[in-house]
Amino acid sequence: MPKPTPPENRTPPLPESRPSMPRKPQQRRSRATFDAIVEAGFICVAERGIEATTTRHIAEIAGIGVGSLYEYFRNKEAVFDAMNQRFVSDVVAMLQPLMPELVRLSIGDAIKLMLDNFGDFLNRNNQRYLKCARQAMRVELKNYMEPITRLLMEIVMQHVLHNPEHMRLRRIPAMSYIFINGGIYSVVQHLSDPNPVISYEELSQGIADMVSHYVAQELLLTANAPTPT
Repeated sequence: MPKPTPPENRTPPLPESRPSMPRKPQQRRSRATFDAIVEAGFICVAERGIEATTTRHIAEIAGIGVGSLYEYFRNKEAVFDAMNQRFVSDVVAMLQPLMPELVRLSIGDAIKLMLDNFGDFLNRNNQRYLKCARQAMRVELKNYMEPITRLLMEIVMQHVLHNPEHMRLRRIPAMSYIFINGGIYSVVQHLSDPNPVISYEELSQGIADMVSHYVAQELLLTANAPTPT
């Protein structure tokens, strides 16, 4: 039998407050366990909040021992990191199939469709994502938003290509950046507020109207502009 490791040579347990990236499992069974832990994290945060959630709570919901959880995640912050990545990847997966329809709609209708689908997405599974999103805003979810921002910029460019009249719009990259990041900030702020002063429907319609009015005004101005000689 192998000799036991002397106590002085054993690796000390990692403190739960130390953040770390999760280990990415390769085998199917390991992936299933990994996914079960992440799903359990969503359930636990939705029920208890981030501060009250522990790795033991997550492990119990996942149906595994806490020692097994530590084979995949060093602490609960690593689980939260995986949850944030899952949330963003699921948003991207929700938006990507809409692109063929979005590029053929008016800009206002396209924005409203995206935000309506995002609202439905947040309210699935008894508002689990919505509850977690509200919690996650406190732990810098914005640091994970780059894939969503990149996809939205691609949707804008595709929309312009399918609507040639929009090529007359001035400063398309700059204004796209402002509207996309301003819209994301507004949605994040709305989700962070437990008692928002306006409804999500009012917010989404307001964003759609704001961009529509800007585009209409730009098209009017460029249509009346003198042709350069």
